[in-house]
Amino acid sequence: GSITLIASTTENPYFYIYNAILSRCTVMEFKPVLPEDIVSALKRAQNYFEKIYPSKKITADDEVLMQIACSAYGDVRKALTIFDMCVKSKMALGDTVEIDSDAVTSITQKSSFAFDKDGDNHYDVLSAFQKSIRGSDPDAAIHYLARLIEGGDLISICRRLLVISSEDVGLAYPNAVTVTKSCVDSALQLGFPEARIPLAEAVIFLAGLPKSNSAICAIDAALGDIRSGNAGEIPQYLRDGHYGGAQKLGRATGYKYPHDYPNSYVKQQYLPDNLKSKKYYVPRSNKLEDGIKSYLEKIKREV
Repeated sequence: GSITLIASTTENPYFYIYNAILSRCTVMEFKPVLPEDIVSALKRAQNYFEKIYPSKKITADDEVLMQIACSAYGDVRKALTIFDMCVKSKMALGDTVEIDSDAVTSITQKSSFAFDKDGDNHYDVLSAFQKSIRGSDPDAAIHYLARLIEGGDLISICRRLLVISSEDVGLAYPNAVTVTKSCVDSALQLGFPEARIPLAEAVIFLAGLPKSNSAICAIDAALGDIRSGNAGEIPQYLRDGHYGGAQKLGRATGYKYPHDYPNSYVKQQYLPDNLKSKKYYVPRSNKLEDGIKSYLEKIKREV
């Protein structure tokens, strides 16, 4: 006979399970359960409680059950835990156990959206957060900010905002990093709950700015060449000449000092020979980078 092993995890299996094991498995992802389906599970739990506690009258109307279901964010187990906590907290008060909205609120305020800061869900929210800002959707960005705030991870929010200001806004509005840093500093100094205000300001600000990824594309392309061994020799005239014997070695000889020329520009090769025609920086179409492109073209034309 054969043995079938079934394992479950709340983490992303592609991150947390060895590839040798994963390659021999069939992976099935369980999606969040709809609130109305969770209500059915809660009604079964209510019937179960009435059977094991026959002396107690346990009541919870459909509206309250839906409140619990919505607070569980698609997790039946979490919904049952909330329901169980509500019942247990009310049992000490008498034989009539009436689960009302206030009881649910008092429980869910503490437990409804707590998630593991190192867990897969946390990184999914951070990803959706950045992609919403990159996509210039302030409403979605604020929604995911609210999720992250409920998760309580202030540091991850601040770090992500700082990288967005350079990665996604970048040279389209270089001052974005300065404004974002000020908002982040304020948030870190204030702490929650007040930190939510400068964080929201930074999110809406970044979502509403023009976008450019020219900086990250440029450095990643350059790093790609370096890491693949495509570096090359630095031209002799660009090397350090501030030491004895440098001239004898040909260091710095022939270097043209740009400030001695009109527009502080002179045509000169700066890249190694094997990369001399390489273009790492590709300007995007926005007001500031259009200006950079025009300026570079202008000084080269006038040589």
